[in-house]
Amino acid sequence: MAERPVDLGWLRIFVEVARSGSLSSAAANLGLTQPAVSYQIRRIEEQMGVTLFERQHRGVELSSEGRRLFEIAEKVVGGIDSLVRSFRAEAQRPAVRLKTDYAFSALWLIPRMHRFRLLHPELDIQIVATQRQERSHSESGDVAVVFGAREEFGPEVALLLPEKVAPICTQGFVDKYGPFSDPSRLAQATLVHLDTETPSPWFDWKSYFAALGITRDTYAGHGDLRFNTYSLVVQAAIGEQGLALGWMGLVDSLLAGRMLVTAGPVLDGPNRGYWLLPPKSQSMHAERLTEWLVREAAAM
Repeated sequence: MAERPVDLGWLRIFVEVARSGSLSSAAANLGLTQPAVSYQIRRIEEQMGVTLFERQHRGVELSSEGRRLFEIAEKVVGGIDSLVRSFRAEAQRPAVRLKTDYAFSALWLIPRMHRFRLLHPELDIQIVATQRQERSHSESGDVAVVFGAREEFGPEVALLLPEKVAPICTQGFVDKYGPFSDPSRLAQATLVHLDTETPSPWFDWKSYFAALGITRDTYAGHGDLRFNTYSLVVQAAIGEQGLALGWMGLVDSLLAGRMLVTAGPVLDGPNRGYWLLPPKSQSMHAERLTEWLVREAAAM
């Protein structure tokens, strides 16, 4: 059954009668009764003060005034119908939602999204960035990429980015305050911190220095900076505000472009990193996204 078009009132009724040349046929096409259509045409003619149709033995025929109106009205109705069809097509496009944190979405995902869109132009993606993520698989069909340790998740997860960190800064910062070939000198520099509401699940400066056996007085007056999002931490490092911890995989393009350089040893977080959590009810669209994420991570 053909989809009933959006009601455009008298204009659509007039155009349908003019096209079919019959009040009965127009009524059937519009899902109305013949008396209702006849009544609407009379009302239109009364309001306009002209006769739009000449009544014939077997139907109706446009008058000269009716033909003039029809030339305009047909284009208007056709244009609106075409636009409505495009609205409906857009609303019915398949979509998949990806939940992750701000750092992964801004520094890893967005620079690569054009490659997924080239592969799957028919699929819309909604990226939801949040720092408060569930550790369980989604019931709603959403794909999730979450930072944490292996034991926090079920057996179906896949490791996308293992945690590897190193101090990062600009070459100008190294020239001014370095060199940092001796890691203990890192503790003497201004540091840029990523604040967390709970004990950090990833490397922070305290755990980084502890792993290297370096002591640093937190209150030594180094003029450290603190931010609550990693994107701001990276921007501060680019602006030569201090040393930041850089996660390999997130800052690779900045290192490759020499916007930032590593300034100390690379450390691995045991069994930690970004994990891919597929939804419990896997859809074809979610499966395409998860497969692409795994391929992109493996290609790094």
